[in-house]
Amino acid sequence: MDDKTVLTRIGDLVDEEHRLRRQLSEGKISSDEEHTRLRELEESLDQCWDLLRRRRAARSAGHDPDAEQAHSVTEVENYIQ
Repeated sequence: MDDKTVLTRIGDLVDEEHRLRRQLSEGKISSDEEHTRLRELEESLDQCWDLLRRRRAARSAGHDPDAEQAHSVTEVENYIQ
């Protein structure tokens, strides 16, 4: 996945997040449905941002950014900050 593809995916996830919030406010989905899907979206966004940061770091260090692959949700969500 190249940087442009990752950024497109991030945009798509953000758009879906906005749609979910709108659907909730319109009464089309329950808050439980919204919360469940938002959690999934947030995890996917975290994965995408992590991959993009690692690709940029690899490029900056003179390494091949295409060698970077997405880490699992579990790994990304359990990073120590």
